[in-house]
Amino acid sequence: MGEMRVVELSASTIVAVNALSLRPGQEQFVAPVSYSVAAAVTNPATTWQRVVLDGDDVVGFVQGNFDHEGMDEYFQSVLWRINVDADAQRQGVGKFAVDALAAEARERGFKHINVMYEPGEGGPEQFFLAVGFSPVDETEYGEVVGQLNM
Repeated sequence: MGEMRVVELSASTIVAVNALSLRPGQEQFVAPVSYSVAAAVTNPATTWQRVVLDGDDVVGFVQGNFDHEGMDEYFQSVLWRINVDADAQRQGVGKFAVDALAAEARERGFKHINVMYEPGEGGPEQFFLAVGFSPVDETEYGEVVGQLNM
């Protein structure tokens, strides 16, 4: 990887973000990025969406939500989505995106970030553990709730 940076999701990057590829088997754990775009329209004050660029190449997408007034504590500071292009996985892109989200969370006065994910072979659990999330709970749907303390 060259020099990575995050930029706001925009009309000039959304097509490339929607074209991010997955490794075989990952599709069962990831919804299309286009689903995330609606969140920015319905919750613009709390939704944080960024594209990860390596030079001029789109290599990832990260979305968080920050809402001090949120009724459910798990959703006050949460990583909603992270997608890294198949060819860029295992090269630090995901960690870079999580670090950028963590920096934003700290700037907004949060002490941790939560994430919810489906456990299972080929799923994101090993990634979340590797970047510092620890399991703290389980949702009624069987998803793991992980927390990254900062």
